[in-house]
Amino acid sequence: MKVFVRDNNVDQALRVLKKKLQREGLFRELKRRKAYEKPSERRAREKGEAIRRGRKAARKLAEREGLIAKPRIKRPVLGRR
Repeated sequence: MKVFVRDNNVDQALRVLKKKLQREGLFRELKRRKAYEKPSERRAREKGEAIRRGRKAARKLAEREGLIAKPRIKRPVLGRR
């Protein structure tokens, strides 16, 4: 993984790096490995993750086939508060 520092702007490069690490799931992994996880807890967690992945895949497929509507994206209204 590479992050380029442009115009000596280290703060922006750090923000980009953190965002990339967040997307990769590194922080979640570190938090999970901080303490010992019992094998039964591990199996339960992995099963839950698999169920979530399956639901997400089924939802995406249903959206592609037109069985359910795609979620609406909320766009901010400029100039109003």
